[in-house]
Amino acid sequence: MRMIHHDRQDYPVSVAEQEALVDAILNGDAEPTVIFTEHPPLYTIGTSGSEADVLSRCIDGESIAVYATGRGGEVTYHGPGQLLCYVMADLRAEQDLHRHVHRLEEAIIRTLADFGIQAGRDPRGIGVWVGGKKIAAVGVRCRKWITFHGIALNIHPNLRHFSGIVPCGMADAPVTSMQTLGSDAGRDQVEQVVYSHCAIFSSPGA
Repeated sequence: MRMIHHDRQDYPVSVAEQEALVDAILNGDAEPTVIFTEHPPLYTIGTSGSEADVLSRCIDGESIAVYATGRGGEVTYHGPGQLLCYVMADLRAEQDLHRHVHRLEEAIIRTLADFGIQAGRDPRGIGVWVGGKKIAAVGVRCRKWITFHGIALNIHPNLRHFSGIVPCGMADAPVTSMQTLGSDAGRDQVEQVVYSHCAIFSSPGA
C-alpha cells in the first residue's frame, strides 16, 4: 500500500485529496493508499451525528472549527498530537465494509502493542479502547467499494478539546492518549509502526 505523508492539512483539503484518490483508484490510475496527516483543532460531524453533540466551539480560549462530513459515525475531534490514518482501500472484490473497519482497529491495536499498550475493542462502539477509554476513533465512507476517511489515534493531543463534544455520541466514554498511558513516542515513530501494519489492508480474510 502506498503511503502519503503530510505534516498538517486543513480538513477540507484533506477530504478533497481523499476523494481525488478514490476517483483515481476507480479509474485504474492509482493504487490503494494510506495518508498520514494531522489537522488544526476541529470537530467533525458524521452521518449519524448531530449539532447537539457539539457543546462548545471554544475551549480554553481556542476556537475550534466544525465540519459536517460524509463519513460514518457521530461527532469526533481532530487536532495536533493526533495521527490521522486515512485509508483508500479497494474492496471491490471483497465488498465487506465491516471487515475493513475491523482491520482499521486491528492495525492500531497491533501498533499500540508494539509500544507496550494493551488495547482492544469495546461493545459500546467501534474504535480502539484501553481500560474503558477510547484511544482511537474510526469513521469511514465507501464509494463504489473504495474506502476513504479512516482512524484517528491519540498520541498526545490536548484532551481538554474533547470536552467540547459528546465523543461518538457517548457521554460515558472518556478518551485517553498514548502520552497519558506513559508513552513518550513521537508522531514519526508511531506513523512508521502503523505503516508496518498496513499490509493487513491487502490481506484477504484478515
